[in-house]
Amino acid sequence: MTLASNGQVAIIRTERGLTIAGTRITLYDVMDYVTEQYPPKFIRAMLSLTDEQVNSALSYINAHRTEVEAEYHLVLKETEELRQYYEKQNQERTARIAAKPPKPGTEAIRAKLQAERAKLESQA
Repeated sequence: MTLASNGQVAIIRTERGLTIAGTRITLYDVMDYVTEQYPPKFIRAMLSLTDEQVNSALSYINAHRTEVEAEYHLVLKETEELRQYYEKQNQERTARIAAKPPKPGTEAIRAKLQAERAKLESQA
């Protein structure tokens, strides 16, 4: 794997995939920002990483671009398949919940939410 400047392993493979050592952050999390062309400082702030961790991740991605991108696309595909599966599984439940009448005393907040939703939809 990739070594940090202190000689420690910086990128490891876990059951979650390629991961920044000492964190739960995968290189696929970093790739989400890389593909959108965010700067390293932004990635560091969003993922609460050190400069060294971000640099190690970006160096690993650049050195192994083909393999990392292939795994990243596989992760995206699996994530979308899971989202669709759970959306289908919860479709009936969601419809049942939506059909329930509002709880007493929530009329004002529901009206405010509906007004905001209408406002957002009119802007789209």
